[in-house]
Amino acid sequence: MAKKMHDTPMLDELETGPWPSFVTGLKRLANDKDYMVDLMGQLETSYRTKKGYWKGGTVGVFGYGGGVIPRFTELKDENDKPMFPDAAEFHTLRVQPPAGMHYTTEVLRKMCDIWEKHGSGLIAFHGQSGDIMFQGATTAKVQDAFDEINEMGFDLGGAGPAVRTSMSCVGAARCEQSCYDEAKAHRQVINTFLDDIHRPALPYKFKFKFSGCPNDCMNSIQRSDMAVIGTWRDNMRTDEGLARKWFDAHGMNELVNNVIARCPTKTIMLKEIKDVARGDKISSVKISDTHALEIDNANCVRCMHCINVMTGALAKGTDTGATILIGGKRTLKIGDLMGTVVVPFLPLKNDEDYDALVELGQKVIDFFAENALEHERTGEMIERIGLVNFLEGIGVEIDPNMVATPRTNPYVRTDGWDDEVAKINARKAAA
Repeated sequence: MAKKMHDTPMLDELETGPWPSFVTGLKRLANDKDYMVDLMGQLETSYRTKKGYWKGGTVGVFGYGGGVIPRFTELKDENDKPMFPDAAEFHTLRVQPPAGMHYTTEVLRKMCDIWEKHGSGLIAFHGQSGDIMFQGATTAKVQDAFDEINEMGFDLGGAGPAVRTSMSCVGAARCEQSCYDEAKAHRQVINTFLDDIHRPALPYKFKFKFSGCPNDCMNSIQRSDMAVIGTWRDNMRTDEGLARKWFDAHGMNELVNNVIARCPTKTIMLKEIKDVARGDKISSVKISDTHALEIDNANCVRCMHCINVMTGALAKGTDTGATILIGGKRTLKIGDLMGTVVVPFLPLKNDEDYDALVELGQKVIDFFAENALEHERTGEMIERIGLVNFLEGIGVEIDPNMVATPRTNPYVRTDGWDDEVAKINARKAAA
């Protein structure tokens, strides 16, 4: 570092608390790079004035229409010269992560070396965008950095009004709760829509996310336009040996207070063994010589709490697949939206099932491209045109299991309900 550090009293204050501070990392990088010295100067100015001083522009790499987030400083002196010239340009490269976010230490070290060479050295992994964020490069260095990252086998992610970088959990590689091959679904979708990622042509962003079970570790229900969440449609499995072991270790209070009482639909009941019900939708497991858990699977909403607490003693079923939800997003025009169920269950057992998933994604994106307003997310479009019109537009038949929000009014009309249920059952039988 040849340049003297700027005074940064407000940034320094962020290092005084009990938790690690990003400022410490910036200072460490500034020891070797004048680039980061001036970045800290501009950042201190923003903290002092409570204003941001970055503006966008057009920066990219050959053959790509997105993937680079341009930032040019607006902090100028009376001669229109940058007040912090070494950080006058601070562009970010969005790079797609591998499915399931699997890396080797060798790969991570190569990434760090490339960015130390061509950029600021500042890297952020996997925000809600899903991308690896290589933060801080001049216009002249963007192409060079991308070329070396690309030689490693990595590609730019999405930016702007385009299909964005997808995310998938570690899933089947390491997690016993996985209900489908998340990496396969992720890879197939990305390979299909790669052109839509690199060449923005949509009204606004469109995100896929893949979670292997209802725990939804990817937060896909809230943060993606098309969420693929693993589920099952048969009964929960039980293991008496593990259930007894758990009960011996934790006791009745923990069972009642942290398992039974927390079931949102009162699906789980504690009963004496002689009183346990029998039926096609009933699972049960003995926890002692006198008591057992009775599980009414017909009312289970797959919240996963009991399975998370009593892992192994209680487990997901074997008839697994995924629920597809459309329209999740964070705050924009009409506030936060959770995804709406459009396909209650998709098996995802063979190549044809995964092809059906990709085909549905294509229909949703095509409809979104043709019918959404500029800067409008998929969920906002559905709110505007109505769910029925959307479902008809993508060729999906209405099903009683499609849920937007829980019903709040107990008084519902049931005129013709039996007839409609009969029609749906007939369609399913013919399929």
